[in-house]
Amino acid sequence: MAQINVEVNGRPYAVGCEDGQEAHLMEIARLFDHQVRQVSQDLGQLGDTRLFLMGALLLADELHDARSRLAALNAEVLRLESEKGRIEARAVGALDAAAARIEKLAAEGA
Repeated sequence: MAQINVEVNGRPYAVGCEDGQEAHLMEIARLFDHQVRQVSQDLGQLGDTRLFLMGALLLADELHDARSRLAALNAEVLRLESEKGRIEARAVGALDAAAARIEKLAAEGA
């Protein structure tokens, strides 16, 4: 297990992670630090615990919104796939009907 130091709101924290996940952990720590610093700018110094809570709640809200948008997009993909299937079935039916008509016309002309 790897251990790295991250900085949140100007303070260092030692954090453990799986080997190979160091860069990912650093990136999400930077994201959290940015959120905590934004809360601190907006609301003033509230103490680390309260700043961290507010930062975590704001990130959780963003995650909730992203998941909601993802669910809506997945539903739209399913709707479009279903519509595509119906359109393809209609196209196949139209081609079959056209082929039958051509065969009939060819048989009548012979």
